[in-house]
Amino acid sequence: MQDESERLERWHGKVALVTGASAGIGHAVALALAGIGMRVAITARRAERLETLRNELTAHGAEVLAVAADLATPQGPGEVFARVRETWGGVDVLVNNAGLGHRVPVSEADWEHLQPLLDLNVRAATLCMQEALRDMQGKQDAAIINVSSVAGHRVPPGHGATFYAATKHALKAITDGLRMELVRKHSPVKIGMLSPGMVESEFHDVATPGGRAGGYEFPPLKAEDIADALLYMLSVPRRVQIHDIVLRSVHQPH
Repeated sequence: MQDESERLERWHGKVALVTGASAGIGHAVALALAGIGMRVAITARRAERLETLRNELTAHGAEVLAVAADLATPQGPGEVFARVRETWGGVDVLVNNAGLGHRVPVSEADWEHLQPLLDLNVRAATLCMQEALRDMQGKQDAAIINVSSVAGHRVPPGHGATFYAATKHALKAITDGLRMELVRKHSPVKIGMLSPGMVESEFHDVATPGGRAGGYEFPPLKAEDIADALLYMLSVPRRVQIHDIVLRSVHQPH
């Protein structure tokens, strides 16, 4: 029986695009994909953080393309994919990781505070999937992996995360529906989700009013745990499709 590293060899030299790569899960995923020999395109808004990651990856011999962009704008996804096509001809793997969360009750939130969640978590993710599928036509090995959240399966209690959860429920519906569309087309392209619970990352500094100055209420997952799960999704045989992996810290109560 092949071990995981042997099963991942078919991705060597292929192209992956990781969105939201400047920190946290995206950073860990980019390192993991470079570690299996993929050419890695990384994108986020913070150019200086992307450059730091690019240097880290190239120091380990990886081929890297860094594209600073705001995917929440209507033109952002198309611009990123155009750069990848100019450089490497397109993508084989899309990791839709860019996301935004605000903890505020829906009953009190101004729409201007909620709109950015839809723009990035739903519109940008969908546009990236559409662009990726154009590149993946005719390929035997191709995959879209959407990084979601346990909030895509239920509304977190008492955290003011209702609208964030709504965007992740939308992403789950789009992922499930797109999988069925691909099956009807007899496409070998795989599509699935990763739905982590609490992860130690900068995401929560933005999502939580006042940041995480008080620390976490329990030991959270590490970003590397999510990257490991993603590699497993890529390692399974061509006949297998992982629809969703839900993972939590053993200490997470909800």
